[in-house]
Amino acid sequence: MAYHPHIHYVVPGGALSKKDGRWHPSRVDFYLPVKAMSKIFKAKFRNEMRKINLDSSIPEEVWNQEWVVNSQAVGTSAHSIEYLAPYVFKVAISNTRIIKIEDHNVFFRYKKPRSNRWRTMVLDVMEFMRRFLQHVLPTGFMKVRYYGFLSPGSSVPLEKISALIELSFGFVITKPERKIEPFHPPKCNHCGGRLKYVASILPLKLIQSRSG
Repeated sequence: MAYHPHIHYVVPGGALSKKDGRWHPSRVDFYLPVKAMSKIFKAKFRNEMRKINLDSSIPEEVWNQEWVVNSQAVGTSAHSIEYLAPYVFKVAISNTRIIKIEDHNVFFRYKKPRSNRWRTMVLDVMEFMRRFLQHVLPTGFMKVRYYGFLSPGSSVPLEKISALIELSFGFVITKPERKIEPFHPPKCNHCGGRLKYVASILPLKLIQSRSG
């Protein structure tokens, strides 16, 4: 849960040309040079901060270090959705990773990058809350935003984009096979026993009665 601000982009492998009205696909294994994009992204970000007079509030060492920009092909759209889904629908840490809270300390499990071994970290409650709240979006921010032809205000309908993509590939696009995972009944986090749904308890709703 260390502080590491970053953005994920899903970029189509091609573009719609305004000149000829056709879809021009990129190479399957290439989109943009990563090293050049890292420098350009940092420079454009700094220019935008200067426009709104926020560059002075950012430490100077931020601009002196290299920024990490990664770009890689993910194949079909299903792979990109599978990769981004945890970022969109999960929080910084799940309850199952919290082992215990004792003496104002939080014990939780974690894994280091490129390692499958679980480790245990102990943090003061206030430090744990500080790290957790760093992953809560500020007021007014949106977790997912759409641009280009995916934007709701786009003048080009998605049906036309889809048809142009098929036309550029000669109508030989093969749709990825949908693999539906079997449903596994929920289990208890403590004993591992199978849980059985009995009922749902709705929150209590107080009804105010008028006197007189």
